[in-house]
Amino acid sequence: MGKVRVWMLFLGLGLGVLPSSGQMLVSYTPQVPTHESLQYAISLLGIPAGTATMDSTPSISQEGLSTIQFSSTATSNAFISFFFPVNNVVNSTVDAQTLLPIHVFFQRREGTRHEDFDITFDHQSQQVTIIKDGTRSTMAIPAHTHDGLSCLYYVRQLPSLVPGKSVFVTIHHDKKNYDVEVRVEAIESVHGPWGDVDALRLLAIMPFRGIFSNEGNIRFWLTNDLKRVPVKMEASMIIGSVVAVLEEWPLSRKSARLFYQKAYNENP
Repeated sequence: MGKVRVWMLFLGLGLGVLPSSGQMLVSYTPQVPTHESLQYAISLLGIPAGTATMDSTPSISQEGLSTIQFSSTATSNAFISFFFPVNNVVNSTVDAQTLLPIHVFFQRREGTRHEDFDITFDHQSQQVTIIKDGTRSTMAIPAHTHDGLSCLYYVRQLPSLVPGKSVFVTIHHDKKNYDVEVRVEAIESVHGPWGDVDALRLLAIMPFRGIFSNEGNIRFWLTNDLKRVPVKMEASMIIGSVVAVLEEWPLSRKSARLFYQKAYNENP
């Protein structure tokens, strides 16, 4: 059951019924959500396994810097917890302009495995200070390095997600730096409890297990619109696949419009 940890991907994750774009690439400059709250239903081999959440909240640092707090949780349900309890929390504070991480806290609670990571990024000197289970260390990082959660928000706001192309993101995890390729595979219709939406299908080529704890690559779908909302994520394992589907969002076009006015600071 240890491989259930794959759903940590769905950390690093409302809409009403969206109009179809005819599966054409939408041209725009995506926006970063400053008030967003998403909840996902996680299944393992088609069996309900738990829930995951992703939230973003604007904040101001002690130095007066405009920041955004990205928070995520993953929790197993009662059935899975009987075999392998999971209760993970990730908090990532990023620069609101660059989305580069400033500070990350990751609490891992998976079965009998309990770990705490506290990471402070200094992009000017290109190094990180890491406190893992009380032990402090420092190491160098390349320019524009992200953490495992901020990278998803960074990819969401890229204007160059074109099918057939790839983008690359440097991620720091567990005292190592990785270059992760994200392939934009196609635009397709995705079905969920909210209906059908046109979405960009992307594949992250994962060179490490990381906080995602996957045993292979990760595929995820972003709405093909200004919001780039992650509506579905999927990862393969030896015993099958884990899927996360967005389950809670506004139920009508009117509520969706009001939601986005708040989440993205749009005018009515």
